[in-house]
Amino acid sequence: MAIERIVRIFAGSLIVGSLALGRWFSGYWLLVTLFVGANLFQSGITRWCLLENFLKKAGFKSCCELTMEAASNRPETKVEKHS
Repeated sequence: MAIERIVRIFAGSLIVGSLALGRWFSGYWLLVTLFVGANLFQSGITRWCLLENFLKKAGFKSCCELTMEAASNRPETKVEKHS
């Protein structure tokens, strides 16, 4: 699975989870939602995300790396010249 997809799933899970916890337990859980939203905003501007760094160190690859890897494993098609 690509890093970008994992980041989106993780952020979405934290948001939904903190909203549910904020609704049923304590409004302070909404601070997690604020934190995740601020981090998404910051990473959109700076193109840096701490979770991406952790995932890269764990061996996960970005979608671009996976695409390049798949393209390099694809058998090349031969183009015949017509005269």
